[in-house]
Amino acid sequence: MRSYRVSVAKDYLSFSSAHFITFRGHKCESLHGHNYRLAVVVEGAVDAECLFVLDFAVLKQVIKPMVEAVDHKVILPTLNEKLGLRDENDAIIVDYFGKGRFVFPKSDVALVPVKNTTVEMLAEYFAVEVRKALLAAGHTHLTRLDIEVEESPGQSAGFSVRFDGKD
Repeated sequence: MRSYRVSVAKDYLSFSSAHFITFRGHKCESLHGHNYRLAVVVEGAVDAECLFVLDFAVLKQVIKPMVEAVDHKVILPTLNEKLGLRDENDAIIVDYFGKGRFVFPKSDVALVPVKNTTVEMLAEYFAVEVRKALLAAGHTHLTRLDIEVEESPGQSAGFSVRFDGKD
């Protein structure tokens, strides 16, 4: 079977966000930000009539809202066992090992279901979400999706997911 790839890595698939990561033991880095860039590649058979894997417009429609949801936000990992996230009034309070660490306006926060906000985990998050959205839209002919998240020029991580569920 032939397999083709299409790729999207446009300037508007970038986002500026703040984050911090937790390290081994009781170390937590300082809050800081990056100008992230996202690149997406999908593989699959070519549509017999249109002769493309997937319309670029479809891919952009799926990814752009996901990027906008984290743009100019503090990205907080909801699955990190070292952190406690509390929603109080209009604020998200971050406790680190039970001690207060940060208080953010709720409107400035993007809660992401990852264990840590590393580029590896962000790439996996985006890949899984994009895959779900494409399958929900009926794009079952796709075989693989790769997401790369760049946190600064020359520093990136990627994640691949198959559409057949055999990751």
